[in-house]
Amino acid sequence: MQKPRNDLKPNTLDNELFPLVTANGFREYDARWLFGKEINLLGVQALGLGLGTYYMQAGAKRVVTGHDYRSYSLSIKQALTLGLLNAGCEVVDVGLALTPVAYYAQFALDCPAVAMVTASHNENGWTGVKMGCDKPLTFGPDEINKLKDIVLNGKGEVRPGGSYSFVENFREQYLAAVTKGHKLTRPIKVVVATGNGTASVFAPEALRRIGAEVIELDTTLDYNFPNYNPNPEDLKMLRVMSDAVKKNNAEICIGVDGDGDRCGVVDDKGEEIFADKVGVLLARDFSSRIKNAQFVVDVKSTAIYTIDPVLKANGVKTDYWKTGHSYIKRRTAELHATAGFEKSGHYFFNPPYGRGYDDGVVAAIAVLEMLDHAGGKRMSDLEATLPKTWSSPTMGPFCPDDAKYNVVAAITKEYEELKAKGGKILGQNIASIVTVNGVRVTLDDGTWCLVRASSNKPSLVVVVESPTSDAAMHAIFKDLDARLSKHKEVGEYDQKI
Repeated sequence: MQKPRNDLKPNTLDNELFPLVTANGFREYDARWLFGKEINLLGVQALGLGLGTYYMQAGAKRVVTGHDYRSYSLSIKQALTLGLLNAGCEVVDVGLALTPVAYYAQFALDCPAVAMVTASHNENGWTGVKMGCDKPLTFGPDEINKLKDIVLNGKGEVRPGGSYSFVENFREQYLAAVTKGHKLTRPIKVVVATGNGTASVFAPEALRRIGAEVIELDTTLDYNFPNYNPNPEDLKMLRVMSDAVKKNNAEICIGVDGDGDRCGVVDDKGEEIFADKVGVLLARDFSSRIKNAQFVVDVKSTAIYTIDPVLKANGVKTDYWKTGHSYIKRRTAELHATAGFEKSGHYFFNPPYGRGYDDGVVAAIAVLEMLDHAGGKRMSDLEATLPKTWSSPTMGPFCPDDAKYNVVAAITKEYEELKAKGGKILGQNIASIVTVNGVRVTLDDGTWCLVRASSNKPSLVVVVESPTSDAAMHAIFKDLDARLSKHKEVGEYDQKI
């Protein structure tokens, strides 16, 4: 196949003759492009050949494929499949699927590799692939860079022996597996919101099977996403979830993202509980039964993990690590941790509860079971027992892919030089600077801010939190925002506090 190009225009002859693949689509741990503008179907086929070449070199011939519910995802999966077949792979197609359904298929169907076509929660127009060949792990930067080199430099190798098979009704097999052994002692009334995405045909049914009273919200499949983007971190989705809880007098609302690997929570009062704090509650629940439990959390997550008296009493250890589903997944596996939690809503449960990968449906079941264990307490009651902090949602100011890492490096240097000089922020000393992923700056009173480069979009990621007051949270955001504003590459936020 021809070496991909990056300069093709839609609706031209060349776009029908040559593969289009732009370099920026290869992210830190998966791949995402604007379909038509940054990758075409021939480019997807070239990606499949390159990915299949990688898998064959790694000895992973059998590959699970699936696709999310978008108007073009099936076509993209078919083009990807052509490339995988050309590379000599045995493709096992599970059809319309959540990303964790494809991950589960690796175990259930004895497939070392996975190639899930999904744009996750990204807006319409995006597509991408989540990949791995060392279950339950997915690609990290090293693997992505090797794949990028194979694809962009035309190093894909055509081999004979490719084959294709389709697994009928794999949805039922997945639902039976994730609900087996789980049964609530009472019918918890739960609103399930899926934003018209793929989870619509998985999440409500799974929760019904464990005994929940399910009220469906925006669960009709519609790839136009007419109500909001299926992203449980998005304030618009959270507001709809809040209204639904109050309208239906429900105990909780569970929101599942576009490809089903993330889960969001709104409590019985209609208040969102960010996933890092839900993680603290789950850590309490698990550590009450598991001695010396250990958890991995991303650097965007609340500091409560280190100060919570219940976790301290239970002997819990917490490891803060790089943001990103592949990073937290890998770290959770390396440490043999009980679970990993990410503020964005990825939850990773190691055996016996899960298989180590992120699954929004499994997470939803865990949250409902935690509520079931609480002896009649509501989610708002459980949250009220946490040490009080004021925290922001994850905010994303625009920043081009070719500039975002340089901006973060400059901000990091600015903070490090300020700390070295004994400078102050909000009248306080800088207590610590963590640079494992971007820069997280903590002041003496525990107020902190984080800025890092987004791994999958042209933007930065900003989070702030304070254990002292809402005013302190807003103040440190204002200070960070002023520093970012000095960089002309930084644009508008997707949302602000």
